Amino acid sequence: MIVARDPSIRTRAEALLHPALPALWTHRLAHVLQNRGHRQSARTLAYLARAVTGGIEIHPGARLGRRVFIDHGAAVVIGETAEVGDDVTIFHQVTLGAVGWWRDDRRETGARRHPVVGNRVVIGTSAIVLGPVTIGDDALVGAGSLVLTDVPPGARVMARAADVVPQLSAEDREESAQLLRALATSGCW
Repeated sequence: MIVARDPSIRTRAEALLHPALPALWTHRLAHVLQNRGHRQSARTLAYLARAVTGGIEIHPGARLGRRVFIDHGAAVVIGETAEVGDDVTIFHQVTLGAVGWWRDDRRETGARRHPVVGNRVVIGTSAIVLGPVTIGDDALVGAGSLVLTDVPPGARVMARAADVVPQLSAEDREESAQLLRALATSGCW
C-alpha cells in the first residue's frame, strides 16, 4: 500500500520506515485495549506513537478502516469518535476533530463529536474537518479546506487559492513591515 501511494518509497523494505506504519499498527493495538476497557494503557500507546511518528495523533477510540494511508504524517490529528473508511489517504497537518468543548459538552453522552470519512476519500494537506460531519465516499477535500458541513459522495471541497499581489509600493512595504514587527513583539508567534 505505501509503495503504491507514495512515489518516494520504492521498495517494501523502505516502506517499513514510513511513519504511517508504526502509527497505524500502534493505533490498532491501542484501539483493542480501549475497547476492552484499558483506557490508560491505550492512551499511553497513542502518546508513544505520536512521539515516534513525528506527531501522528490518533485517539484510541477512533475507528480506522483498512488500508488507511497517512502520507508524511506530521501533525495529523484524528479524534476519539472519528470513523475513517477503507482506502482513505490523509496528508500531513490534517485534523479530524471536534468543534470544541463549549459545544460538545451540550451533546448527549456518547454522541458523535468527530467526522465520519467514507471510503476512498482523499484529504489534502492542512485540511480541517470539524464536528459530527460526514464526508461521503470518493470525495476529495482539498488542501487548506475547512469543512464544517457534510460533503456528499464524490464531491470536491476546495479552499480558495491565494491571491498573487503585484509588487508592493515602498509605502505598502513599510506598512507591512510595521505590522509584522508589531505581531512579532505581541507574543502571538
